[in-house]
Amino acid sequence: MPKSQYSPPSFLVDLLNARSPSGDEAETQAVFDHYVKPAADQYDRDAMGNRIARLNPSGDPVLMFAGHLDELGLIVTYINPAGFLYFNTIGGHDRSIISGRRVLIRTNRGIVKGVTGKRAVHLMSPEDRKKVPEIHEMWIDIGASSKADALKRVNIGDTATYDHDFELLNGSIGAARAFDNKAGAYIVGEALIRLAKGKKKLAAQVASVGTTQEEIGVRGAMTSSFAVDPHVAVAVDVGHATDHPDCDHRKFGEFKLGGGPVICRGPNINPLVFDRLVKAAKKAKVPYQLEADPRPTGTDARAIQVTRGGVATGLISVPLRYMHTPSEVVDLEDIESSVKILVEFARALKSGDYLHW
Repeated sequence: MPKSQYSPPSFLVDLLNARSPSGDEAETQAVFDHYVKPAADQYDRDAMGNRIARLNPSGDPVLMFAGHLDELGLIVTYINPAGFLYFNTIGGHDRSIISGRRVLIRTNRGIVKGVTGKRAVHLMSPEDRKKVPEIHEMWIDIGASSKADALKRVNIGDTATYDHDFELLNGSIGAARAFDNKAGAYIVGEALIRLAKGKKKLAAQVASVGTTQEEIGVRGAMTSSFAVDPHVAVAVDVGHATDHPDCDHRKFGEFKLGGGPVICRGPNINPLVFDRLVKAAKKAKVPYQLEADPRPTGTDARAIQVTRGGVATGLISVPLRYMHTPSEVVDLEDIESSVKILVEFARALKSGDYLHW
């Protein structure tokens, strides 16, 4: 497709533009509901806010796909007498890039716009200029004249996200505030939609789960995997693309945008699931990359693998540059390839295929 004609899926764009810090995922829940629920045979929500869409609910084995709905954010913790909002971080932020950002604060009165502030460089000593400010040394400015004025619009516990929406940079290369992990939520939801439209009857029950609170400890995956009780599962997240300057491949491996989804190997991964994912990629005729991780991964896979009596778990990741910054960069073709792998993986499962080894 010519670069100028690339058209991203509306489901993905709507997820990327939805604001959903961990514990406040309502906007992405609504998007997932809108696109995935009509395709599901059974659709559930739970006390954690997870979304569980099932296809072929009487099928065997039970296959779970998991992609998390939440993203990084800020949470208002204190309002000073002058009306400036102090905050803490939700998820793992790089403090050096927080200040000077426009933010959108979610309140029960609607969206309130603000700017993250700190002392200007002109007012710093030479030593201060070398330091990264602590969280308590930054604030959000909403243009309030006093604490009372600020409280007319915001409250303690309101959450905020950076005001950076999705846009294409070049061809299928896009930038967004939260490809981590709206990409994964889209992939698991879209895979179920395509399986529902397919003519081939599935042996497996497929449960595509939009999980919550991954960024603060894979919490939604813990509860949803217990509830789904899968035999087999694939978590979908993002991984580090290392094709940019200042990235030592000896330390971080070699992964590039457009090189295809990254299929993980290591203790967190069932070796038979890994083999099936590679086979699915080959059948779908999409590129893929391999990653070795010697410990539980920093994804929903770490929780799913050890739920109940254990689950045969795999992990695929979309290569991403500049993780946990306001402008993460992804090749949307890698997202599309990930969907195709999940579809082929699900179709290949046969009754009693629990992938025990």
